[in-house]
Parts: sequence; C-alpha cells; structure tokens
Amino acid sequence: MAGDSEQLKVLTALDQAKTQWYHFMAIVIAGMGFFTDAYDLFCISLVSKLLGRIYYTEPNSPSPGTLPPNVSAAVNGVALCGTLAGQLFFGWLGDKLGRKSVYGFTLILMVLCSIASGLSFGHTPKGVISTLCFFRFWLGLGIGGDYPLSATIMSEYANKKTRGAFIAAVFAMQGFGILFGAIVALVVSSVFRNSYPAPSYQDNPAASLVPEADYVWRIILMFGTIPAALTYYWRMKMPETARYTALIARNAKQAAADMSKVLNSEIEEDLDRAERQASSGSNEWGLFSAQFVRRHGLHLLGTTSTWFLLDIAFYSQNLFQKDIFSKVGWIPPAKTMNAVEEVFRIARAQALIALCGTIPGYWFTVFFIDIIGRFTIQLMGFFMMTVFMIGLAAPYHHWTTAGHHTGFVVMYGFTFFFANFGPNSTTFIVPAEIFPARLRSTCHGISAAAGKAGAIIGAFGFLYAAQDPHKPEAGYSPGIGIGNALFVLAGTNFLGMIMTLLVPESKGLSLEEISKETVDDEEATA
Repeated sequence: MAGDSEQLKVLTALDQAKTQWYHFMAIVIAGMGFFTDAYDLFCISLVSKLLGRIYYTEPNSPSPGTLPPNVSAAVNGVALCGTLAGQLFFGWLGDKLGRKSVYGFTLILMVLCSIASGLSFGHTPKGVISTLCFFRFWLGLGIGGDYPLSATIMSEYANKKTRGAFIAAVFAMQGFGILFGAIVALVVSSVFRNSYPAPSYQDNPAASLVPEADYVWRIILMFGTIPAALTYYWRMKMPETARYTALIARNAKQAAADMSKVLNSEIEEDLDRAERQASSGSNEWGLFSAQFVRRHGLHLLGTTSTWFLLDIAFYSQNLFQKDIFSKVGWIPPAKTMNAVEEVFRIARAQALIALCGTIPGYWFTVFFIDIIGRFTIQLMGFFMMTVFMIGLAAPYHHWTTAGHHTGFVVMYGFTFFFANFGPNSTTFIVPAEIFPARLRSTCHGISAAAGKAGAIIGAFGFLYAAQDPHKPEAGYSPGIGIGNALFVLAGTNFLGMIMTLLVPESKGLSLEEISKETVDDEEATA
C-alpha cells in the first residue's frame, strides 16, 4: 500500500494538523445545515394534527378532524421523497462540480422552499395541502444535497485523529434541530394559546379551533429559514476542500495555497510528485467498473443496507411520536383539548424525548467514536435498539395501562439514545471516509438515499401497520397494531446488526489509506 512518501504534502498536512479554530468553524458551518435539515424534516410531525383539525374537521363529529390516510402519508413522506432525490443528484454533482459550489445552491433552495411551505395557499383544503406538499418536496431536495456535501466536506477538512468526532459533531446538530423545532412550537403555541383562549373540542367543537390557529403551523414551518440563511455567507467563504482540488481537479498547487491560508502555515507541494500521481492512471476507474465492485462493492452494500434498515425504525419513531404518545395516554385524547393546546402538548413531549434521549446519544458518539471505533458503536447501537424495541413490544399492553406510561417513555427514550449513540450517527460518518475522493460524495449520496428509502417505508408503512386490528382510525384499514409494529422494527434493527459486518473500521486512518485510491489494483487487493 502507498506509504506516506507517496502522499501529497497538502493531504499529509491536513491529516496531521492539530485541532484548531478552522475545524470548529467548519463544524458550525456544516452543522447549521444539519440543524436546519432536522428542523425542516421533523417539524411537520408537530403540526400535522393541527392541519387535520383546520382542514378536515367534520361538523357534528364527536372527535376533531384528522388528516385522511393518503393526505397524512403525503404530508409526512413527500419531503423524504425529495430528500432521496436530492441525495442522489447533489451527491453526484458534488463529485463533478466541487463540494463548495453545490453546497451554496442547496442552502438557497432550503431557505426559499421553507418560506414557501409556510405560505402555502389555496381556496380548498386540497389546494393548501397540495401546495404544501409541492414546496416540501423541493425543500427535501435541498436537504438531500446537504447530507453528502456536509459529510464529505467535514471528512476532507478533518485530521485523521479526530475526524470521526468532527463528522459526528456536524451530524449531532440534527438533535439540536429537532429540539429547536419543539421549542419553537412550544413558544408559538403558548403565545397563541394565551392570546386566543378557546374551550376544548368536547366542550365546544366550533370554538375550539380559533381562526388564528392557521398562523401557528405556518410560523413553525417558516422559522427554519433563519439558521440556514445566517450561515450562507460563511459557507461561501470556505475554500474548496484540498482533496477535491488536488485529487479530482488535479491542481495540487491551488490546494496547497488554500490550505496554507486555512492552517496558517506554509505548505510547499512537490509538483513533480503531484504530476506523477495525476498521470499514473491507477485511480481512473468509475462507479460502475469491475475495479469498484472488487474494491468497494461489499462496502457500498454494507453502508446502503445498514442505513436503509436503520431509517425504517428511526423515522417511524420520530414522525409518529405524537401517535404513539397519544395511544399510550401520555398525551390526552384530542377531544379534551383545543387545537393550539394539542400542538403545545405534542411539542412538549418531543422536546423531552430530544433532551433526554436524542441529544445525549449524538454527543456520546462525538466523544467516543475515535476511541471505541465506528464498527463497535454501530454494532452495539443496533443490538441495544433491538433489545429496547422488544422491551416495548413484548409487554405492550402493560405499558398502555394507567401508571406505566412513564416507563414506556423511558424505554422509548433509550431507543433514541442508542440510535444516536449508534447507527444513526455511524451510517452518516462511515460513507464519507471509506470511498475514494472522486466517488466519495456520490457513494455517500447513494448510501443516504438508501436510508431515505427506508425512511419512506417507515413513514408510509408504520402509519398503516400500527392501526388497531379491531378499531382502526377513520379511513384506515385494520393493521397489526403498535405492539406488533414495534416487533417488526426490532427485526429490522437485528438485520442492521448483521449487515454491519460488511462495514470496515476507519478509525485512525487517513482517507487515502482507507480507500486505497492512490495504489493500483494489485496492491489494493493484496
């Protein structure tokens, strides 16, 4: 395998750089994109009950309106469809045009579509929901681009000693985005609840929904534009990554100049060595070549399958927290609350789960990933998620009885903790490390898109599967019930643990050592 003597000096300097200010700037700049991604993807779960009340309440009905099955599936899933498309398209584009230029475009798309989602218009419920779904698809497209680009940029900026922690810190901003969404919903709903008092639905159905409630969901959806817009200037000031400039654009001199400014040290590149490496032809093979299949085929199968299986469970849990909490009695029956009160209760529950389970799990990964390693954390996370899912599913009727709801929420919180101190973080990190530079963004995009395919199955499938087999909600067919649905999710987590065996450990190695992109086929397979 190629030794350090064959490594370009600029890449060696990056691998050995001490942790300094520019690393933290890169984490914040890339992380704020993920903060916004999480806010935009998951805030819909905070307001979908409100949308049902506003646009689908039937006069004289004993209970508030809910989104019909097809509408609920569309509202929850359309952004995920856009995200999948964005991951594939912008991941490929990031390898063709460069990480930086594509990065700025995805951010603009997110800002514009987030505002447009809140301004969704129409004279009928169908018109409003259709407009909302249209803009959330394009919002998802921008979010999708953020996944491969943020991960690739951070991995290519980081040193090899703390690279895992830096990429994990970017991804950990997702937890703060989920919490921020809940806090915004709490504040907005509190303001409207106090300003426009209303009786519960069972006391006065018509008065329980004040006209001003229509502003609540729009404000919550649009608030996600603020953090994204604030970081645009800094994103555009970041130089292109040295690995893209040197290994793909074949301009080692420019890469050295860019990183000399960033690292505040003079890097003199050996241009003869750079020229020899550029003309060696050992790394010209593409994604659909026999060489890629031989070198990285199993790796790509491992990263795509584990992310796919994880997201079936993770997005089912996240998007339908409100339904699960209602069914176990942690949130009161809808008819006992007015419309804005229900938003407040759902947001409070989501904030508690984020604080106690989601955020700590992300930061445990940040602190331990470069000590324990990616493989061990992912294997452990899948195993513990399987255990806690079975712990929820097997005695499900016990958890739904009075006096045991707190135990359910604690167990539910642990599944989030081990998702984030586990595969939800590592499936994001590893694809940004193990593939060659010219295919890194593309392969990360493919892996992430597989995850979103799982998320779509989770979003659409769980909605129907979790229906009570005897008393499904209006408009739904009988399902297998939440208890059995949790057993299915436990099974997907177990499969994820098995497929993790295909994923290599990348702790402590340079990106070129892991991918073996600077050596020929004989050396790589030796």
